Amino acid sequence: QVQLVEAGGRLVQAGDSLSLSCVASGGTFGVYAIAWFRQPPGKERNFVAVISRSGNTATYADSVKGRFTIFRDDANFTARLRMARLKPEDTAVYFCAAATQDGQRAPIAYAYWGRGTQVTVSS
Repeated sequence: QVQLVEAGGRLVQAGDSLSLSCVASGGTFGVYAIAWFRQPPGKERNFVAVISRSGNTATYADSVKGRFTIFRDDANFTARLRMARLKPEDTAVYFCAAATQDGQRAPIAYAYWGRGTQVTVSS
């Protein structure tokens, strides 16, 4: 069973860049596709990006395409979400999650979750 811990969230201004990390422990990192979801205040949790188990394929939500990039570093059991040109509507708690199948966008497909890290973008 893998445990996930996110870090890097903070208050930034619109237009800034920010990088989030997701560090895994307790499992075989390479067997999992890793995704990022986000949950704005008072709203449901939504898909942001996912990277395949091989690291060769990344898929993004339309709202972040071209601004966010997902990476994985299996040697260090880490996944990252690099966010650029941040907007106030990107404000949310960001969660990383692990699934045994590639390309999944639905939260229900992910068995393992971190506790989240808060990103706040001021206008």
